[in-house]
Amino acid sequence: MKEMPPVPEKISKRKVIVYKSRVDPTIVKLTAEKMKYKLFGKFGLSKRKAEEIRVVSVDKYYEPYTLIDARYNIRYFKKRIYTLDVDSGTEEVKILGASYVPEPVSDAAGESEESNKAVTLEAELWSSYDDKAYLVLDKEGKEIPPDQVPAAPSEDHPEKILKEFGKKSGAIKVSSRKEIDMVKSRIAKRPQNIDQIEEELFNISEHAVIYSPLYEITFRNVRTGEERVIKIDGVSAKILSEK
Repeated sequence: MKEMPPVPEKISKRKVIVYKSRVDPTIVKLTAEKMKYKLFGKFGLSKRKAEEIRVVSVDKYYEPYTLIDARYNIRYFKKRIYTLDVDSGTEEVKILGASYVPEPVSDAAGESEESNKAVTLEAELWSSYDDKAYLVLDKEGKEIPPDQVPAAPSEDHPEKILKEFGKKSGAIKVSSRKEIDMVKSRIAKRPQNIDQIEEELFNISEHAVIYSPLYEITFRNVRTGEERVIKIDGVSAKILSEK
């Protein structure tokens, strides 16, 4: 079988989207005041001791996610040879307007004294295959459920926001090409033993890095020096983690 060319690609340029924060800083501070009792309450804090708990920092940063919407399709055929046995007196065979002259064939078993005839037909078996994928990856390049990333309006000047919060924000640790290859290996599955490809394309229609706002609040027991940290989603105000 002849060697097939690489799978053709159509890749959209990766764009950057920064979500607007929907959570007012005042709400974040109120949440922080309520959380300190929960975070340190298991140690049996009295009201007097609770006053020893201070909010030492409220930091805003952005967590990056990668979104990829991809599709793969191929239309191809495989060649097959079919032999049609005909009567020995047949001079011509017509199939869908095409004319074929049968050729004598030998009887390998030697059971017949008459010479047999057959027509050899070459056919193209056409097929197609289509698959798609919608993936969301975290900054480590691991796939996560799409609903884990909140939906929000985007900032008009994302570069300005990232410049301001870039040092605190996370960074994508996987190259754009590696992301593409990961999705491609999942859906661009070219069938085996193809004789010819009529159409084929691996298409990424959307490729974006979404930066979603987060607030990280650090609490400290001023007497013991012990600290606790919580993270609040800047879009939904949901508490994501505490430690």
